Amino acid sequence: MDSLTSTTSSQSIDNEKLQQFMGKILSDFGGSASAVLVYIGDKLGLYKAMSDFGKPITSLELANLTATSERYIREWLANQAAGGYLTYDPPSQKYTLPFEHSQVLANENSPVYAIGGFQVLMSFYRDEPKFLEAFKTGKGIAWGEHDNDLFEGTGKFATLIYTANLVSSWIPALDNGKVEQRLNQQVGLAVADIGCGYGTSTILMSKAYPNSKFYGFDNHAPSIEYARNKAKEEGLGEDRIQFDVASSTNFPLSLQEAEGYDLITFFDCLHDMEDPQGAAAHAFKMLKKPDGIVMVVEPFANDNLEDNLNPLGRMMYAASSMICIPTSLNQNGPALGSQAGEARLSKVVTAGGFKYFKRATQTDFNIVYEAKA
Repeated sequence: MDSLTSTTSSQSIDNEKLQQFMGKILSDFGGSASAVLVYIGDKLGLYKAMSDFGKPITSLELANLTATSERYIREWLANQAAGGYLTYDPPSQKYTLPFEHSQVLANENSPVYAIGGFQVLMSFYRDEPKFLEAFKTGKGIAWGEHDNDLFEGTGKFATLIYTANLVSSWIPALDNGKVEQRLNQQVGLAVADIGCGYGTSTILMSKAYPNSKFYGFDNHAPSIEYARNKAKEEGLGEDRIQFDVASSTNFPLSLQEAEGYDLITFFDCLHDMEDPQGAAAHAFKMLKKPDGIVMVVEPFANDNLEDNLNPLGRMMYAASSMICIPTSLNQNGPALGSQAGEARLSKVVTAGGFKYFKRATQTDFNIVYEAKA
């Protein structure tokens, strides 16, 4: 790229800084465009076919395996190799999906399967007109108004994170391990999972703690229907798990749990809500006293904006701009955003009636809080 010698507002352009920034822009262009091709690779089963093939493959072989056009597959393979997703051998003109990469792109049972994230990105692209209008008007966008890939992608991405952490480290961290002990007792706990979406967290807990009873609530009816069907597929009957449409401020007690829930969970959703303080207050009301616990899982965030200006913060602020903020503003909520931080969340939860709020544990992507009466 040619050096620039012009000035803007009498300020000279630093060409080295300019070239560094243009290199960053070029990288973002490549990643953004290629995200669509990753999505296509999943939808057409290209990664799965390469993984199953188990050896280097040509564009013609891959096209034949997947009933696709060789010319398009040839270009797709080149893009994937240029991005480092595949490797290319010039003498044989064959491509390889490394085993480690296949765990991320092709193995749905892998704890690092990341295709759900690309589905979320595709929903962003499709919903761009809605975001543009929201930025102009300040109005919100209801969760159910988004493209369906947002729901599916979020479910898959949640499965990745929750499978890796929920049972192994998050629940054991609650109340110094006492919650896990009580979940495993012969007569376990009654657990309400608020904002459960596709029921990923609810189902994982139900499978891990068969002596406890789990109730999943969400205000998005299609997600609840999906969760019910998924629970049936997993062999979980209504004696173990139930899903119902309800909001965070009006979810009910069941007849079996008239005294209240022992554990109430919020997974990556409290900051999205139109009335997070009201949700905390309702959870306080529905919680069995004095031993009940509320578990709040939130995206990792520091309290000061400047401490979130990193790759994770970049991703979270983007998602927050297009999901979290619009969802809350749709009901005139406070729009906490995904990077609300511990101090703001603590104020919300304690304003709901809880006297005890602390960080129980954390990962690179999430912070787990616990609250007690």
